[in-house]
Amino acid sequence: MRLLVLLLCGLLGAPVLAQDPLPSSVGNALRAAGISAASVGIVVRDAATGDTRLAVNAGQPMNPASLMKLVTTFAGLELLGPAYTWKTTVWSAAPIEDGVLKGDLVIRGSADPKLTFEQFWLLLRQLRGRGIREIEGDLVLDRSLLAVNDHDSPTFDDKPLRPYNVSPDALLLNFKTLRLTLLAEPERKQVQLLAEPEPANLDITNLIRPSNGSCGDWKENLRADLTQHGGRWRLILTGTLPASCGEKNWYLGVLPHADYVRGVFEQLWRELGGSWRGNVRDGSVPPDARQLALIESPALAELVRDINKFSNNVMARQLFLTIGAEGGRHPARTEDADAAVRTWLAERELRFAELVLDNGSGLSRRERISADSLARLLAAAWRSPVMPELMASLPLVAVDGTMKKRLKNDGVAGQAHIKTGTLEGVKAIAGYVLDRNGRQQIIVFLVNHANAQSAQSAQDALLAWVYAGMR
Repeated sequence: MRLLVLLLCGLLGAPVLAQDPLPSSVGNALRAAGISAASVGIVVRDAATGDTRLAVNAGQPMNPASLMKLVTTFAGLELLGPAYTWKTTVWSAAPIEDGVLKGDLVIRGSADPKLTFEQFWLLLRQLRGRGIREIEGDLVLDRSLLAVNDHDSPTFDDKPLRPYNVSPDALLLNFKTLRLTLLAEPERKQVQLLAEPEPANLDITNLIRPSNGSCGDWKENLRADLTQHGGRWRLILTGTLPASCGEKNWYLGVLPHADYVRGVFEQLWRELGGSWRGNVRDGSVPPDARQLALIESPALAELVRDINKFSNNVMARQLFLTIGAEGGRHPARTEDADAAVRTWLAERELRFAELVLDNGSGLSRRERISADSLARLLAAAWRSPVMPELMASLPLVAVDGTMKKRLKNDGVAGQAHIKTGTLEGVKAIAGYVLDRNGRQQIIVFLVNHANAQSAQSAQDALLAWVYAGMR
């Protein structure tokens, strides 16, 4: 019967995916985790020949978590090019008299995924270099490239200050994040705190106390609450930090985008010796304005490394929306990015009927793709001119990124570039394994199950099995 089915599939032109049983090491690990085979999607395929070596539920639509970043970054590299950069510019139509800008200053955002605190400082230094020391008008933020804002923006979960919940914006500054450096000092009965940046419109109240015991999951003992009083914001920090932790960094995504830019601008402008008495408002660059400063992002080939190696959600979303904006739709919406990516896939003969794109980052309960479609995407990437850039962006097993701590003592260590994806109920890996015979194998392993967080052993077992030559 199996032979008859395979013959009929061949005659009808349907793709033949071998339904091989799971390797014993993988099957045993799944059973130990309480995960049924029906909850996984697996494909192992030779990158050079296209031969499928293993397929389990290959066509089943599943939530891929951050593996969706493979779609976004591959599309970005091909559609925008590895050398693509974002430019943040500063403009004004007002005259400069004796170091005083006699009107508004406009900052135009380009959806730069990595406009950092340091880059913003360099941008403002250019203004001081032009002799501007005082701004009489308003600070106008041109955020019109993207049709998104964070007023009452829903978060993925009930943790709105977690950095992964930061929403995209045409003027995303420093990932809209604070880095809080904490050091418990039991002898002084306090926890020392250093904030970077220090937005001028944000007051931080540190009520964290030192404690004894092991460090463990120290963040679970901390709480941050953000409130607004008039035109100012207050961040109240409470909880305990074990002295055994030493110095720790705690990252929080705070303030709406416009307020964050205002606070950081005011902080840096004062530190640079400048003064400013105006307000902040959204607007656009006047037709008669002249450019006063410009800062350019690193090339896309470099930024996709941050996106994939460290699974940066807001950077992926910025790239996704940039793809839509480059299609000519301003302000760009999620729908525009979705349409641009689907058109690109169709032009590559990659028609994924089950594909559901939400925001391009995988931080979604809606996004769907099958293991077979991801394997086909990786096969297309293998043949693409941008293959080196995409592969270099994937975490190297046991070496860096989200795979740094896995399979340290296994033969596959350093021999596989693997993207990871994790959500509650989702655990996924996909990428390329250079097996011990010197052949590149494409691997996809999706798990959608309540016990998905226990699937790592099974996924590591599959990586080891593929590296060993599938024996």
